[in-house]
Amino acid sequence: METIIKREFILEGLCCANCANKIEAHCKKIDGVVDANVNFISKNLIIQIQGEDKILSIIDEIKKIVKRIEPDVVLISNNEKTFKPEGKLQNQVRDDEEQVKNKNKIIAFSVGIILFTIALVLKLDYWVEFSLFLISYLLIGGEVLIIAIRNILRGEVFDENFLMALATVGAFSIGQFPEGVGVMLFYQVGEFFQEAAVNKSRKSISALMDIRPDYANKKFGDKIVKVDPEQVHIGDIVIVKPGEKVPLDGIIIEGKSLVDTAALTGESVPREVASGDEILAGCINKNGLLTIEVAKEFGESTLSKILDLVQNASSKKAPTENFVTKFARYYTPIVVVSATVLAIIPPLLIPGATFSMWVYRALVFLVVSCPCALVISIPLGFFGGIGGASKNGILVKGGNYLEALNSVEVVVFDKTGTLTKGVFVVTEIHAEGEISSEELLEYAASAESYSNHPIAISILKAYGKDVCKEDIKDVEEIAGKGLKAGVKGKCVLAGNSKLMDSEKISYSKVENVGTIIYVAIDKKYAGSIIISDEIKEDSIRAIASLKSMGVKKIVMLTGDNKDIAESIGRILGVDEVYSELLPHEKVEKLEILQNKKSPKGKIVFVGDGINDAPVLARADVGIAMGGVGSDAAIEAADIVIMTDEPSKIAEAIMIAKRTKRIVMQNIIFALSVKIAILVLAVFGISTMWEAVFGDVGVALIAVLNSMRAMKV
Repeated sequence: METIIKREFILEGLCCANCANKIEAHCKKIDGVVDANVNFISKNLIIQIQGEDKILSIIDEIKKIVKRIEPDVVLISNNEKTFKPEGKLQNQVRDDEEQVKNKNKIIAFSVGIILFTIALVLKLDYWVEFSLFLISYLLIGGEVLIIAIRNILRGEVFDENFLMALATVGAFSIGQFPEGVGVMLFYQVGEFFQEAAVNKSRKSISALMDIRPDYANKKFGDKIVKVDPEQVHIGDIVIVKPGEKVPLDGIIIEGKSLVDTAALTGESVPREVASGDEILAGCINKNGLLTIEVAKEFGESTLSKILDLVQNASSKKAPTENFVTKFARYYTPIVVVSATVLAIIPPLLIPGATFSMWVYRALVFLVVSCPCALVISIPLGFFGGIGGASKNGILVKGGNYLEALNSVEVVVFDKTGTLTKGVFVVTEIHAEGEISSEELLEYAASAESYSNHPIAISILKAYGKDVCKEDIKDVEEIAGKGLKAGVKGKCVLAGNSKLMDSEKISYSKVENVGTIIYVAIDKKYAGSIIISDEIKEDSIRAIASLKSMGVKKIVMLTGDNKDIAESIGRILGVDEVYSELLPHEKVEKLEILQNKKSPKGKIVFVGDGINDAPVLARADVGIAMGGVGSDAAIEAADIVIMTDEPSKIAEAIMIAKRTKRIVMQNIIFALSVKIAILVLAVFGISTMWEAVFGDVGVALIAVLNSMRAMKV
């Protein structure tokens, strides 16, 4: 089987969403292309090619497609930096050329408006008036006419330039000169504002993900040199000054500071770091000077993976986006055919009807037939939602997963590391007789001081003091039961109930969640220490939030024993608990739950992303409690919660619902206005002015509404 090769390109100068969809559709038809995706927001084209031998011919074919559909767009490889002889980057040269072009456009536009105003205000001879209107029309809309003619020659019809040219030339042909010029003027002004709004939203989304470090202070002996983060390798030493971004993942070898991790996790409270701690690229160093030994190349860093995920999220399109793309493909031709029928049939069938009257009504149809409002605003809404979620430490790998969160019926949680911290801690101490809790803990810690078992470590951590090893003698491990040791001249037994029974010590049996360590001193029962996996602070709140949002069933799966699992389940308020499960049994339980839900309902599995990969993959939406720096979580899941907080799941669903609401508002608003104008046009009520509003005005409003999805 041939390998799939991914290539990324930038479509520099792309400003038409409809053309972006056409480029994508044509690229998908190329022989050897497995998949193609155009992201109109970031101007990215991602191509998946089968087999290396076809790459060059496919790239040539893509260039031809881009040239045919959008002649002004330049295809640039994502890792290409082309220099002009004078040393300017090609992008800078293109920006300079764009500025000159815009300046000339503004001059022509201004002269056109002046001539249009003169022709409109003054009462002039017919031919003088016609000449002024025609010259002003050409100055204002000349570019639209040129693009329309060029596209017709290439076989590209039904785009907005062709429709506007046909409608306004048609207005001139039936003597509606002021309307022809005025509509073109209104259209061009609307396009300008629409482009400005799209560019603003592009910048806003880019700003949400503006966490890539610009440089790294690499240490060469006694010198410090600023280099690109990609030129730094594992084992190199970098210096991060206060106010700078950490350029690569690494370990702090010198210094301590507060770091702002908001860009990665959405947490506003700075985190304290010191020598020996791990630190991630993208964090901002607040106050101290840090010396870091690099642990990962930039391309392998958590930050790089996050950036790649968010930037490529639009390649996985939501069903609504796919619907709009298909709808746009048929909508425009249907309206154009309807316009042709409207121009020809009524004058032949209705007595007294004139061709000029019905041609005008048909022209209104043409102006309103462009689907730009939907084609631009829908992907923008989903991309804004994904960007807003990432700002809050929720990484969503595609619009399809964001939309799926609107239909969640069942949420299945793994227990350890997801709802609980996955760390054993002493939660209760029960001392009996004259001994105090502190003394009981001291004896237990002394007995356990030579053990590396997690339970022993948790007891020593709870004790929190240095154990005097000189006081401890004759430590003996009793397999499957516990420990026996001499502490301060006394015989200390610390272990489970089996140890107490075998030593024939009378003790008070404790019914509790967790591991129970019974302690006896000189053959006399002294008390018990309860060690359990701590529930995360916001787990109870997370489950309550999900229930209040209408999630029908919340289930907990765990490999832990039944008593512990059911007790934690009761505390959290989950609906069903399945315990003592092996990894493959978790998948089986999930499949049973899949069969019970409604056909349109979605099942979400939430795990820690390290050992839950099979279940994450099987669920409709797999959410990993990744935590910062967990590569396994980022790879395995569809959504990654960077802060390890279960409550973020409810937040993700809220963002998804808000995004879907904004997208549906745009669809309903755009279609309602367009249908209303089309119906009114048939009866001669709506004019071309309303039609232009139905095109660029509606698109502008929809784009501005989509931008709200970014604000979470």
